This record gives sequence, C-alpha cells and structure tokens, in this order.
Amino acid sequence: MKIPFDPDQTPAPRRAGPLSGLRSSFLTGIVVIAPIGLTVWFIWALMGFVDGFVLPLVPDRFNPRQYIGIDLRGLGVVIFLVFTITVGWIAKGLIGRSLIRFGESLVNRMPVVRSIYSGVKQIAETVFAQSERSFEHACLIEYPRKGIWAIGFISTEARGEIAQRPATAGALMSVFLPTTPNPTSGFLLYVPKEDVIVLDMSVEDAAKLVISAGLVYPNPKDPSRPAEAA
Repeated sequence: MKIPFDPDQTPAPRRAGPLSGLRSSFLTGIVVIAPIGLTVWFIWALMGFVDGFVLPLVPDRFNPRQYIGIDLRGLGVVIFLVFTITVGWIAKGLIGRSLIRFGESLVNRMPVVRSIYSGVKQIAETVFAQSERSFEHACLIEYPRKGIWAIGFISTEARGEIAQRPATAGALMSVFLPTTPNPTSGFLLYVPKEDVIVLDMSVEDAAKLVISAGLVYPNPKDPSRPAEAA
C-alpha cells in the first residue's frame, strides 16, 4: 500500500555521529595550537639564524661550545644585543660622534660605496630611529574613485613645494593608504583637507580593520555593533 506524501511532515534531524564531535574538537585544537606553534617556530628559527651569523665571528676562547660541548640556542642573540647596545652607547658620546663623522667623510669619497651607505643609512634611520612622530588619526578618503571609500592614516599637513604647487583652494593632507592584509605597504596620497573624513577610532583599531580585511571591528563606538545591556 502506497503511503501518501504529507508536505507538512518534516524529516527527523540527523544525529551527529561520534566522529563529528572528534572532528570539531580537532579543528578547535588546530585553531588554538597553530598560532602558538608558528610563533614559537618563528622565534626559534630567528634565533638560529642570528646564532649562525654571529657565533662564527666570536673567538673560540669566548665560545662556550668548547667548554660544554653543545651550542646554546640564543647565545648569538645575546652577544648581538650586547654589542649593539655598546656601540650605541659609544656613538652617543663625543668620541663616538667624532669617529662616525670621520668614517662618513671617508665613505663620501668613494663613489659606489657612498650611494649604498647613504641609502642604507636613510632606511635604517626611518625604520629603527626612535621618534615621537606617528600617524595622527585614521581617516576615510574616496579612493580609487568617487563613491568608493578607503581607510587611510593622516601623517601631517603638506608643506613647502608640495603644498604650493597644486592648484587647490585649501590645504593638503598627507595620507598613507595601506594595503590589505599587509598594512606596511601602500600609497602616499596628498588629499585636500576638505575631502578627508577623520574617524573617531584609534590608529590601532583602524590597522586591525585593515589587516582583517574588514572582518574585525574593534571600535566600540561602531554603530553597527549591538549596544551592551546595562
């Protein structure tokens, strides 16, 4: 006998098998372990790289390997830090500054070496020099065309020839437009001040938003987020 089909009758939900819970636990464990494991591996590999570069330059009598028979991971990092701090401390003094000026005067007389040294020095001063300057605010600008908005970081107000040459009525703002998911690369844009919308979120929150490709909204003032219960 054929049973008539009942459209209101819904099939019973399928029960999760025993392997489904194991699979879920395994994926959760991967999510927890992967960041920690990759971080430890990166630090361990970086220490090995520095050791392999520094330890061959250390005289044998100062290398503890000949006394204990094994290589101590991280010893090269410690030696590098101590050496760098010592050089920096000497360079701050009068004698150190005099030696640096004398050395740079010799380098400036070498055509090829002069170009390489000046370029590397400028990069090092830009990346590693301690400075109080940083991005002032996060902002929105229309890029790459009208109607499309992008997150940028305001550096300073344009000065000198950059501010005088363009035919604009108002001031120009220097805005760094980062790329996703790597915010260290991007474009330097000079945008009219009236076209820059300053955001309330901090620079750090805006950077998180860029790195996450719009998936993370860390700003608690974001109107799209539900209000917390009192």
